[in-house]
Amino acid sequence: MTIIQSFPLMGILMLFLIAFSIPLLKNNSTVKFLSIISFVTCLILFSISLIHTINNGSYFYRIGHFNAPFGIEFKIGNIECIISVLFAFVALMVTWYSCYSIEHDIDENKVPLYYLLVNILIASLLGIVFSNDMFNAYVFIEIGNLASCGIVIVKDKKENIKAGFKYLIMSCLGSGLVLLGIAYLYSITGQLNITYIHEELAKNYANYPQAIRIILGLFTVGLGVKSAMFPLHTWLPDAHSNAPTSSSAILSSLVLKAYVIFLFKILYRVMGKDIIVNFSILNIILVLGCLGMIMGSIFAIFQKNLKRVIAYSSVAQMGYIFFSIGLGTELGFIMSIFHIIGHAVTKSALFLCAGAIIEKTGQKELPNLKGIGKEMPYTLGLFFIASLSMLGIPMLPGFVSKWYLALGSIEANKLMLIGVILISSLLNAIYYLPIAINGFFGEENLKGKIYRSKDKSIKELMPIVILIIAMLYVGIASEGIINLIKIGLV
Repeated sequence: MTIIQSFPLMGILMLFLIAFSIPLLKNNSTVKFLSIISFVTCLILFSISLIHTINNGSYFYRIGHFNAPFGIEFKIGNIECIISVLFAFVALMVTWYSCYSIEHDIDENKVPLYYLLVNILIASLLGIVFSNDMFNAYVFIEIGNLASCGIVIVKDKKENIKAGFKYLIMSCLGSGLVLLGIAYLYSITGQLNITYIHEELAKNYANYPQAIRIILGLFTVGLGVKSAMFPLHTWLPDAHSNAPTSSSAILSSLVLKAYVIFLFKILYRVMGKDIIVNFSILNIILVLGCLGMIMGSIFAIFQKNLKRVIAYSSVAQMGYIFFSIGLGTELGFIMSIFHIIGHAVTKSALFLCAGAIIEKTGQKELPNLKGIGKEMPYTLGLFFIASLSMLGIPMLPGFVSKWYLALGSIEANKLMLIGVILISSLLNAIYYLPIAINGFFGEENLKGKIYRSKDKSIKELMPIVILIIAMLYVGIASEGIINLIKIGLV
């Protein structure tokens, strides 16, 4: 066992240790610096881990003195390392941006609490990604549950507290269903380790068809609530639109994705393809994914609040991920992971741009943001580039996802699904393009506006710029990323 193999655990432990040292610091600048350093270190550790798994293959890392199934272990492979690098990178960029804006959203004396919650949240999400033990993953889910609600409520406004409690109630409901699913699995297999559970199920799943159907339902609904699967998304618009800007970016780009990763583990590692093909769960996920793609966009079209538009867009984009899973093919699984990557960097950039616009103008409603492109050309320009990926413009990750999903639909002999993809793309254009068009064009819109009078400095916009560059890279280097994911499936 080499030191490099312990890097994923070291990264998670470091985030927790730094989180609980933050309250001891009195200076907010020191708190911000320490949080940024923790994510920089994690990014380095996870990048080295990714290189190690590419060169040497996946491995199991034992935590403590006991081997599985009695001890806790991490499963560390290409997919886990790619997701961990993604989470560390996006968390770093969002935290960097928040250093310039967080005091605008929350009281100065709550800044240390905010960064404590962010570090705990990212550590718990990484724990879900790496854990090969069901109950250990559940513990991380509960920790993440409280931390994610905390970064919504920390703003301490009436609407935030209301949204945070709604999120907490729904999230606890989802967690409860997940715990029931774990208990049911344990009652059948006598195991909590994912590898050993699968081995037991493979031997005698035919004896428990009804139990497995219930288990799949419990996990799908429980994790569907937590990952905003339509129609279980009702908590999301309020939580994402009312939270501090950096919280919205983290919730949409990272938190939702960790629960989807856990659903992957349930479907493909706990159950395995040979078992789930005997049940209708993938068809149900496919239908709900299609509904999410369409209905999320329709709801977004009728929103007047900028952040609520982006929040409902997240429901639609999560629909693409569930659509991919529901196809039930290798290509569908690969594209679900790829879409997680593309959406994470794109949606975090969109939320940060929206937050910058709201911060500088004091306006949230779209009719009041006409002509903002003249006052904030750089910010709206970055927003427009990110929105092009949501529309599916070639070379961008959104297009790559939609192209391969269309191919996956043909491969699965479900040609009607191509129409769903096209309709969803059209609906995306209906609510994203007017924001840029009304911001940059129209004599009445631009009248009386002063060029760059409200734009943020280049220094403050740099994290968003880097996210946009990362988005472009994901689109251009999509073939290599897809191959890495495919290798990780072995």
